[in-house]
Amino acid sequence: MPIWKQAISVEVLTANSVNTAVSHLGIEFLEVGDDFIRARLSVDHRTVQPYGLLHGGVSVVLAETLGSCGAAFAAPPGHRVVGLDINANHLKSASSGWVTGITRPVHVGRSTQVWAIEITNEAGEMVCVSRLTMAVLVPK
Repeated sequence: MPIWKQAISVEVLTANSVNTAVSHLGIEFLEVGDDFIRARLSVDHRTVQPYGLLHGGVSVVLAETLGSCGAAFAAPPGHRVVGLDINANHLKSASSGWVTGITRPVHVGRSTQVWAIEITNEAGEMVCVSRLTMAVLVPK
């Protein structure tokens, strides 16, 4: 059974990201399931650090993008979500190709949500694992 409380699709997520850091970095939404969102990011000149490796901060941007989108669409209409905390463990470097992130909820409550994000390389190896805590703000 879907967890989404608002209409969500790859097209909606993509449209919401025009002219943001998401579009600037080239994050592409790939799939929305009943309880997950998947997106990918090219390891290229926009996303690497000076030594040619995927920048850890860019991995965190992908993770926060996925978790924030999940939280926003799992919240009731009219509610807003804002980030409270994010952590990331960088497990393996990537220097080319694509990395793909998937987020799933750990907890969807009235006032907080927690999302787990896994980022893998093209070989399916874990590059980064992250956890995002979001506050759910009630409409005024």
